[in-house]
Amino acid sequence: MFDYIIVGAGFAGCVIANKIATELNKKVLIIEKRHHIGGNCYDYMNKHGILVHKYGPHLFHTNNKEVVDYLSQFTQWEPYEHKVLANIDGTEVPLPFNLNTIDSLFPPTLAKKYEEVLLKHFTYNTKVPILELMKSKDPLLSELADYIYQKVFFNYTTKQWGISPEEIDSSVTSRVPIFIGRDNRYFNDQYQMLPKEGYTTLFSNMIKNPNIKLMLNTDCKEVINLDNAEDKINFLGAPYTGKLIFTGRIDDLFSYDLGELPYRSINFEFETLPIQQYQTATTINYPNNYEFTRITEFKHMQTSKSKSTSTTIVKEYPTSYNKDVDVPYYPVFTPHNQKLYSKYNLMTSKYKNLFTIGRLAEYKYYDMDDVIEAAIKFFNEEIK
Repeated sequence: MFDYIIVGAGFAGCVIANKIATELNKKVLIIEKRHHIGGNCYDYMNKHGILVHKYGPHLFHTNNKEVVDYLSQFTQWEPYEHKVLANIDGTEVPLPFNLNTIDSLFPPTLAKKYEEVLLKHFTYNTKVPILELMKSKDPLLSELADYIYQKVFFNYTTKQWGISPEEIDSSVTSRVPIFIGRDNRYFNDQYQMLPKEGYTTLFSNMIKNPNIKLMLNTDCKEVINLDNAEDKINFLGAPYTGKLIFTGRIDDLFSYDLGELPYRSINFEFETLPIQQYQTATTINYPNNYEFTRITEFKHMQTSKSKSTSTTIVKEYPTSYNKDVDVPYYPVFTPHNQKLYSKYNLMTSKYKNLFTIGRLAEYKYYDMDDVIEAAIKFFNEEIK
């Protein structure tokens, strides 16, 4: 009945489903464990008339015009440039840490010395990972690097990941570098915007096709079984000869036979307040104070949709991951975990009609534009 079965209704699954249905005119079934489409990008209008991101703020930014053109089939856009502040010893300063941050934190004479030594060693408007900055042998630069590490990175990373920055892959710590410039935007990409009617509407438009059927509130294991002895896939108790595209947790697909792949999860604490505005920026990070890592106020994100006299905020509390109750947000990149993922990935190669893609299936952190680009490439190279 279905030429393709896709597990997961996030960006990876919905992009591939859309392209199969429209370009190949084939039948697709999407199976989603949660009660909604959109994965962690799911948003909704709360009873106060505020567009809320259920799983924390998701900001679209990219330099890839192909991705923008593709998504523009399903949404209009609202311009939005994300601004983040960090609360450092009671002072709110721009993040990523930049030259303006230095001016805000230090006396003018010392700030000028720090800026001069940074520009002596690095090019203006470039990004430098904190762990690279800490390798400097220049005493003044080393002093600044130690300050940034202690005040901005160490405690935040420890709260977020449960381990120190040195223990985690450098690709993680380099995601929030030191910016040798005065651009206070959190991202520097050419395209920065949000779907005008929200992400959920975008996803709905993407899979609005008679060739696509959607099954919500369904664990894929209720209808799909991997026959490890025969290396075959069964669907509803019968052999399935179509193609299965899996975007969920790869360790769950194989019933954790080799052990669990570790993740970090987040507890979100939402609160609606009877005031127009709670804070001066969309997101304020708290590296050193409180158990939560940041507070986001949604009204800053889409002002055209935020006429409410109230405001909704969310505090994020990172937590260890329990596969039975928590949402897996961040793969924990360590050599041991990467090796375990590789073993699971090898198991998928035994099945000729099984494909894995996406953040959970590849045990990889993707930005939205990256996973969309990967899904388009996967369709063109593996399916089309």
